[in-house]
Amino acid sequence: MSKNKQPGPFAAADGTGNLRASRRRFLTLTASAGLLVTGLDSCNKIRDYLPVPGGGGNSKAVNLGSGDTGILNYAYALEQLEAAFYTKLVMEAYSGMNSMEMSRLTDIRQHEVAHREFFKKALAKDAIIDLDFDFSSIDFTKRDSVLATAKAFEDLGVSAYNGAGSLISDTGYLLIAGKIVSVEARHAAYIRDLIMYGSFADNSVIDGNGLDTSRKPAEVLAIAGKYIKNKINASNLPS
Repeated sequence: MSKNKQPGPFAAADGTGNLRASRRRFLTLTASAGLLVTGLDSCNKIRDYLPVPGGGGNSKAVNLGSGDTGILNYAYALEQLEAAFYTKLVMEAYSGMNSMEMSRLTDIRQHEVAHREFFKKALAKDAIIDLDFDFSSIDFTKRDSVLATAKAFEDLGVSAYNGAGSLISDTGYLLIAGKIVSVEARHAAYIRDLIMYGSFADNSVIDGNGLDTSRKPAEVLAIAGKYIKNKINASNLPS
């Protein structure tokens, strides 16, 4: 395993080059980014991507590809969605958002951007296009609307990583997925407690055996598709 650090995606994850890190923050970009940079060093050359002739766009299906590359593109699509959502959330700030909520939601935004940029760099030329999103069903001025959507996205993301684990062949990629899903679960717990304190691990996501929800790609994309303008072709993903 190479010990050389990759400078790339975390240097300017917020678009300004100024990543804010504080010991007092509930969620820290430093921890998330550090895990991802370490994991990036262990990644082998990505292969088996099957692009759609002519590229993506709203009128053509975006082919995620096959094998581990397809699963990474699947995760990349979901991280694009979450990063876009939290970027808009922080920019528009729902009515009544206090400084603590702004700080922690900004941290989550930073994590999601870091995840998105990690997959983009890891996939390199095999990465799918930048997707287009439709958030018109969300009222970003209202706390209830925003947090309900954030909860849905975070719960969906956790279940997506849980369901994709068995489809990943490369143990290096599996390690990365495990590190990312743990961060997503922290996000989900925080959002759930903002909505209703103590609901961070209720029976809507944790079963009687103490296991979290798991969803396969087809189910996840069917739910996420409400917010993604592009058509997604996941037919080549492992099953």
